[in-house]
Order: sequence, then structure tokens, then C-alpha cells
Amino acid sequence: MKFLIQGIVIFSSLLAASAYAASFECQKAVTGTEKTICEHRLLNDADVKMSTSYHILRRMVPMGTRSVIQRDQVKWLQFRDRCQESVSCLSQVYNMRQQQLDLQFERIYKMGPY
Repeated sequence: MKFLIQGIVIFSSLLAASAYAASFECQKAVTGTEKTICEHRLLNDADVKMSTSYHILRRMVPMGTRSVIQRDQVKWLQFRDRCQESVSCLSQVYNMRQQQLDLQFERIYKMGPY
């Protein structure tokens, strides 16, 4: 199951990355943070991967946990936006969030078998 989840995330990321589109519409980017994400391929890819992981994870957990994950995502977005146009800061916060989501996947995997 772990490999299936990781495969889905990677495959989805590759498909989205090939289109070079963030998880939001870059044409509608307003903030400096959003514009920076759209302008830098690595940030763009990190955004797509994180967003895909988040949406998959949100559907895999029970309702009570879902609201916690959603709340954490909103807090993370606010935290991310403090980076403004700093590419290094954005890279770090995306790595941090992806690690948090990966830990959630690990917890679900350990509860198996599926």
C-alpha cells in the first residue's frame, strides 16, 4: 500500500509538472509568494507534489482527522506566505510540509493491512 500511495503521488506530480503549473492558476497569482512559486520550476513542482499529497491524504483519513489536516494546511499556507519572494525560505517550508504529510502516510500505512 505504501508503494501504491507513493506511486500515485509521484505519477500525479509528474503529470502536473509536465504542464509546469502550480496547484493554483498562475495567471491569477496575486501575492509575491504565488508569483515566485510560478516563476521557479522547483517551487512549482514542490507545490504540485505537496498539494497532491494533501488531497490524497485528506481522502484517506476519517472525518475527525480530516478537519485537523485541513486546519494544519491552512496554518501552513499562512506560514508559507510569510516567505514572500524568498526562494530559499519557500523551498524549506515546502520540504517541511511534505515531510509532515509523508509522516501521515506512514501512520496510515502502519495501520494496514489493506
